[in-house]
Amino acid sequence: MSRATKKHSAKVSGVDPFDAAELARAAAIEDAKKSKFVGDLISIESDEHVTSYLFAASLPAYMGWRWAVTVTKIESDQPTICDVVLLPGPDSLLAPEWIPYSERITPGDVVAGTIVPTAADDPRLVPGSAILPSDEELDLHELFELGGTRLRVLSIEGRDQAAKRWYEGDRGPDSDIARLAPKNCGSCGFYLPIRGSLRQAFGVCANAISPEDARVVSVNHGCGAHSEAIN
Repeated sequence: MSRATKKHSAKVSGVDPFDAAELARAAAIEDAKKSKFVGDLISIESDEHVTSYLFAASLPAYMGWRWAVTVTKIESDQPTICDVVLLPGPDSLLAPEWIPYSERITPGDVVAGTIVPTAADDPRLVPGSAILPSDEELDLHELFELGGTRLRVLSIEGRDQAAKRWYEGDRGPDSDIARLAPKNCGSCGFYLPIRGSLRQAFGVCANAISPEDARVVSVNHGCGAHSEAIN
């Protein structure tokens, strides 16, 4: 056994059936370019014809990582290096789990020129033709109102998500401005109910001095600029 192997043997877990620890270390150093980047031999994991040697990695920004050197040997042949890779250890600093772009984007990320594709199977949408009655003749106004002129329209799931988001958001009934308002939006002259299935619950504010002007508000939202807040 070589001097270098003896130096690390007290810390190593596992038997070295190929007696190839130094060969593995040399392979790790060759891959690392400098010997200072390859630390102590940590463990040896053996199979019938394959053995993996794990060395501590001393590379900058790779704290807790290991050099994993895979060695093979068949019968009386000399050990052969199969692969040298860096693997994270139990205490390694790892990158956060990948989140698809479509799930990371927020409304603040969408600026002029930003294109955000919508998936073909987005559950919030259904084909526009799916909501048209099959046994009625509709005029252009009715087609427009039902969404028949669009390729896709909101599904039930899409409407439920929007209603929940709007109701629980800053323009729902539980915001500070709503709780301190003299009356709710449903009784305000500047309140424009939206059309469709959400008509009874939401509308758009049309008061130029209201902080909610041009925004969707719940019927029980409110602000100090209510039309009937008269001194």
